[in-house]
Amino acid sequence: MSDITKIQNGEPMTLREQVGLTVKLAVPAILAQLSSIMMQYIDASMVGRLGADQSASVGLMSSSLWLFWGVCSMITMGFSVQVAHEIGATRYDNARSVLRQGISSCLIAGIVIALIGLAIAPFLPHWLGGDDSIRGNATLYFAVFVIALPILTMNYLAGGMLRCAGNMKVPSLLNVMMCVLDVVFNFILIFPTRTLNVGSFEFTMPGAGLGVLGAALGTVAAECVTATVMMWYLCRREKGLTIGMKPLREFFPTKPVLRKAVKIALPMTAEHVVFCGAQIMITIIVAPLGVIAIAANAFAVTAESLCYMPGFGISDAATTLTGQSFGAGRIDLVKRFGHITVIMGMAIMTVMAGVMYAAAPLMMDIMTPVEAISKLGTEVLRIEAWAEPMYAASIVAYGAFVGVGDTLIPAIMNFGSIWLVRIPVAAILAPSVGLRGVWIAMCVELIFRGSIFLWRMVSGRWYRNAKKSTPGKAEADMLASTPAEDLE
Repeated sequence: MSDITKIQNGEPMTLREQVGLTVKLAVPAILAQLSSIMMQYIDASMVGRLGADQSASVGLMSSSLWLFWGVCSMITMGFSVQVAHEIGATRYDNARSVLRQGISSCLIAGIVIALIGLAIAPFLPHWLGGDDSIRGNATLYFAVFVIALPILTMNYLAGGMLRCAGNMKVPSLLNVMMCVLDVVFNFILIFPTRTLNVGSFEFTMPGAGLGVLGAALGTVAAECVTATVMMWYLCRREKGLTIGMKPLREFFPTKPVLRKAVKIALPMTAEHVVFCGAQIMITIIVAPLGVIAIAANAFAVTAESLCYMPGFGISDAATTLTGQSFGAGRIDLVKRFGHITVIMGMAIMTVMAGVMYAAAPLMMDIMTPVEAISKLGTEVLRIEAWAEPMYAASIVAYGAFVGVGDTLIPAIMNFGSIWLVRIPVAAILAPSVGLRGVWIAMCVELIFRGSIFLWRMVSGRWYRNAKKSTPGKAEADMLASTPAEDLE
């Protein structure tokens, strides 16, 4: 019997088994995050070779793209968390029903969000304070990504469903595949046809020479291929979640499922909008500092992601473990897995912070040949390294809270931390200290945020409050057996 099955069947688990299961789920999730971060490194380094203006055009739009991507991702979590609960309680028919409803609901949401993005794409670079020299490329870069949002939303949904079902390996492997495809597509689409010399061999590398537009097209193409394969595996191969040919009405959202999805996802989505709104505000604060500062800020954000990548991988594992334990009614395991994952995340990200501090010059040199950008990026990365352990606490604790459906209070905590600490301090320091002041503000805010998330984790309120609002098994079975039209 696997350890994850012990959760579902109410079997006792030793501390060693709990830690082992956490590692077993966390390692593939960390590798998935690593492949995603490597893809960002690839994009940044390739675009960085095109010059400061092209780098700035990508950097200007990064925070806005995170906003749109994140909203789509948060919407899918409203359904993925429900699947974790149903699988934890071994209600597989319910889980498949939630999956079908999630596919239709998230696809519609992705289309609506894409249309909104296309409508604002021509105006967004101006709103963000970008120079005329970078606005054209910035608009193209943003528009390509938002057009693909419906497909990317399906990728988020499939990955989230598989992880919440305890399958970390398939999303990890497919993310590695996406990274490889991204390299290939970017080489072809970004640069023009050129001759390469490798030792005594000379060969021609075909290329479209599309520059910034090619970077966007290459990444989107890789993600679309991955989304197709991931959705196929989820719906046709994943044990307990395979869905055959069903009438269209089986995909119509029902009120109980949709209501619970909204209850889970709405605070998360609002929190993400608030967070990305703050990132956009930071972009507006940085924009007047010039092209070098914009590019250095964007590259440093990408470089830092290598440090916090393990935190998000462990956060995915925390969501799965607390979600399935919660669905199985194992509150003792909910608490224990929350503590184990947070401690593990803080320990690993402390080590990664040391690596980032020492390797900051190398990390920046990989992404840009412009000395001024590399030097400034190195300085701000070393400022941020001091905040990484507490950043880990907030990342992993948030994942544990999501697993039990506790999203409203953490969203409010994030809102207060970012808007009442980071933005005011950055606005005060930027005019006098420049980009360094913006990153000092970020460092202070992340330490504060980690502290309040640790307080909520230790207090136990996150799982006690969720316990009061969880439907019982009898209620869930009744909802699953009720015809769709009777639930409307």
